[in-house]
Amino acid sequence: MTKVSRESGHVEARGVALAFGRRQIFRGLDCRFAEGRISVLMGGSGTGKSTLLRMIGGLQVPDEGSLQVAGQELVGLDEAQLKAVRGRLGMLFQNGALLDSMSVFENVALPLREHTHLSETEIAERVHGRLSAVGLSDIDELLPGELSGGMLRRAALARAIVMEPEILLCDEPFSGLDPPNVSRIEALLTHLNRDRGLTVIITSHHMATSLRMAHRILLLRNLGCVDGSPAQLASSRDSAIREFLGQDGAEYLAHHGHELEGAEG
Repeated sequence: MTKVSRESGHVEARGVALAFGRRQIFRGLDCRFAEGRISVLMGGSGTGKSTLLRMIGGLQVPDEGSLQVAGQELVGLDEAQLKAVRGRLGMLFQNGALLDSMSVFENVALPLREHTHLSETEIAERVHGRLSAVGLSDIDELLPGELSGGMLRRAALARAIVMEPEILLCDEPFSGLDPPNVSRIEALLTHLNRDRGLTVIITSHHMATSLRMAHRILLLRNLGCVDGSPAQLASSRDSAIREFLGQDGAEYLAHHGHELEGAEG
């Protein structure tokens, strides 16, 4: 279970080290995120979940090691080269990161205006298609402040996928949402993975949802990580892992223990 998944790596970190001053975040981190799968990054506070997501997005440079996205080594790239790699990524930030002074339509259209030469007609078609995909319509002129929390998160998801990325990075997409909206966002992310083939990498502390939707869970701890399927982690002999997954992990194992048959070790 402590071995990195043998599935094809769409995103890979090898020997990554990072420190903020005297605070060591990673030392010799090795992890792999499989193509076309949902991977959930979990861990206690300060273990580096959001930091690793920022490194994958080219927003944070590791002190040591290799970081590859879709076969492209990020370490050593200049800003123009990083921009090209980011074009393959969609990013859903924890707070949505929509611009308060712009309408929902203009927020979702912004990446298209900045990075493509699409006509206004093509932009409108793409924006409305993505808003429809996340269950939003007739809200073009609304400002972010006029949306509910769940609607705001879905509008941000529409913007994250408007450039048709192949990898979607989601930082705590369920944070602060009520159960119906947690279920709605979970269903949308699962749909994007299944029907569009997106590689989805999520940071989350929402245990039940993570166990339910993840193909693989990467648990950050001790400056590195352990990884496995939800069933593998839930059945771990490591008491610290079982304690972290808690009652949700025990219930998952009770219902999905058969998934261990023939699974990777």
